[in-house]
Amino acid sequence: ATASTECRCVRQIHFCIINMKTFLALTKRNVKMFFKDKGMFISSLITPIILLVLYSTFLAKIYRDSFMSGIPENIAFSKTLINGMVGGELVSSLLAVSCVTVAFCSNLLMVNDKVSGARKDMLVSPCKRSIMALSYYCSSLIATLIVAYVALGASFIYIAVQGWYLSIVDVLLVILDVFLLSMFGVALSSIVNCFLKTSGQASAVGTVVSSGYGFICGAYMPISNFGSGLQKVLSLLPGTYGTSLIRNHMMQGSFAEMNKQGLAQGIEENQMNEILKGVKRSIDCTFDFFSHPVTIVGMYSVIIGTIVLLITIYVLIQKFRKEQ
Repeated sequence: ATASTECRCVRQIHFCIINMKTFLALTKRNVKMFFKDKGMFISSLITPIILLVLYSTFLAKIYRDSFMSGIPENIAFSKTLINGMVGGELVSSLLAVSCVTVAFCSNLLMVNDKVSGARKDMLVSPCKRSIMALSYYCSSLIATLIVAYVALGASFIYIAVQGWYLSIVDVLLVILDVFLLSMFGVALSSIVNCFLKTSGQASAVGTVVSSGYGFICGAYMPISNFGSGLQKVLSLLPGTYGTSLIRNHMMQGSFAEMNKQGLAQGIEENQMNEILKGVKRSIDCTFDFFSHPVTIVGMYSVIIGTIVLLITIYVLIQKFRKEQ
């Protein structure tokens, strides 16, 4: 009995090693295929940079006017502070959208393998569907993170030019937020791409996501500007919480400097707190979930819980879905 138990343990360890080698080999292959397609890689890399230029060109003035309209006339903040706040909102909107839209682009390999027949070839081999599904997810996540962190680097340069008020803690939290949003975007795109069979369908879905996701996650326009009914609907979407997380951490230093400059001008602390509260609510740094205020911890809980749920659904779909 002891010998039989030892044999089973040895076999299980052997299978685990084989599965790990298979997973690493497939992930490496998928990453190489993504970077081998120069058109896909360059378009994914350039898109966030183009968005940054467009945002700074067309949305900067709108955001600046929005900030100034919520500030009493008897308070004068420095131009650098206003530019820093506008830059923080612009960059947070850019990253919130890019982490998801780039994920749909980097995850096209799953659809391309169906079109080319490579997926059928891999299924002939003794490879578990769950291992193949995780390899697609991890390779897409690696590609998405590379593009997202390049965009984050460009965003930090833009903020440094406009007005830098970020602390080391804020920078680290923003890096974490981008990582979590990339995981969310890849998990969501993986589930959607499971049901796509042609490159045309994948391109159509990518176009819809690129054009519509920014509105429903509060990146293009804060959800505080919508009606109460639509605000409640959008508060059910996890992307809204991801946008708010990045925005909070990108602008935390600007809010602290704003409070400091206001108090230096003789503004009472209670009045300054009300001004900051109004500004934060107007740009979705704070919002309610059916009349209940959402904390930063609550936002992280929603994002992490959604990621775990989506990955589980994705693996189960890949494991039990019958191939056509």
